[in-house]
Amino acid sequence: MLHRQRAIQALERKREKFRQFIQLREEDRRQLTSLLEKFQGMSRAQVEEALNQQADPWPGALPTDELDQAQAMRLPFPERWDNHQEARSWALATLYKRPVIAVDGSQITPTKDFSMPVGAVQIGWFINEHREAPPGGPPAYIKDVSFDVLAPDELDDDQENPGDFPNWRVNQERFVRECDMLCQLMQAYQERPEEERPLCFFDGSFIVSFAGQLRPDRARPYLDAVQRLLDCSRTTRTPLVGFVDSPHSRDLVTLLHALFPQADLRAVSDARLLQALLPGWGDRSPAFVCARPDSLSKEGRAPFYKEVCFTYLRLVQDRPPARLELPRWILESGQLETVVDRVRAECVVGMGYPYAIETADAVAVLTAQDRERFYRLFQQFLEREGVRLSAARKMRSKRSRR
Repeated sequence: MLHRQRAIQALERKREKFRQFIQLREEDRRQLTSLLEKFQGMSRAQVEEALNQQADPWPGALPTDELDQAQAMRLPFPERWDNHQEARSWALATLYKRPVIAVDGSQITPTKDFSMPVGAVQIGWFINEHREAPPGGPPAYIKDVSFDVLAPDELDDDQENPGDFPNWRVNQERFVRECDMLCQLMQAYQERPEEERPLCFFDGSFIVSFAGQLRPDRARPYLDAVQRLLDCSRTTRTPLVGFVDSPHSRDLVTLLHALFPQADLRAVSDARLLQALLPGWGDRSPAFVCARPDSLSKEGRAPFYKEVCFTYLRLVQDRPPARLELPRWILESGQLETVVDRVRAECVVGMGYPYAIETADAVAVLTAQDRERFYRLFQQFLEREGVRLSAARKMRSKRSRR
């Protein structure tokens, strides 16, 4: 258990370090605000000319025509309401007969508490047609899951550490299956008229910088999955949004540093930088093309980064804006604002967060109790097969105490 007084004393001993951290963050914010004011005076052509002189293909972000349309990095949302009922009426009218799909996943990773490794991945999806269900007809919404088990030979492919069963394999499988399920659902709707194609939500970012820290053979499935997902959106002409609720990305900050290299920039995120510039609910930044300079892009392993554009959208007043990532074809086809309106509407229904993502998460989630139940089922399954599964003493002790 936590000893409260000892914890307070430990925090008090580090008071000055926390104060120094806050001061550095505030200095960064002031410097970035000054640079952002200079940036706001530049046109798209001027930014591109400055970047061309540097010949850096990955400056963090690339401007689009929306930069010239924005005022002080703001594209205001024109709708204003007096109460939530009016907002909800607008949202329901915006979403009416326009399907929304979200996919999410959960996993059970191998544990060393049992003598035989096993993993599992559950993918959940939510389809909301946003229409009335006709009597005797198909339902207006669908909630469903797929559940797959990873057997020992599907987990143990580590040549360097044979017999070791780390979590990476299950996490990778979950990510790939989420992307593949979204592709399947897009393809199921591709015969519908274009105005009836679903808005598809991916809970997270398409810019998989974390994969650059993995061995190339382990990174490849992530890169291939995102590329398939973006290709599927483009070929089926189905709107796709990667939604990042608490973004820490620094693509715009990197762009500012590329334009003003004399600046000493530390860890301030794009969302914090833009927070004061997007005062009204629904306001958003101009769209930028992602050109993040991570190990994947620099090594030529993630060319799809420049197929993704992003914008920051104000959805709640007491937090930084959310980051929306979309395939670039949506911007180039003139559909970006319409798609963002559908995201806004989903967030009105979801009280500041996309209702579809929230629902898919609830469908897919596996709790600690679910994991316990799965391991009991696994043990019973092996016993029926004549295999005795031994549990570690620590695990048996935990179960007896709880």
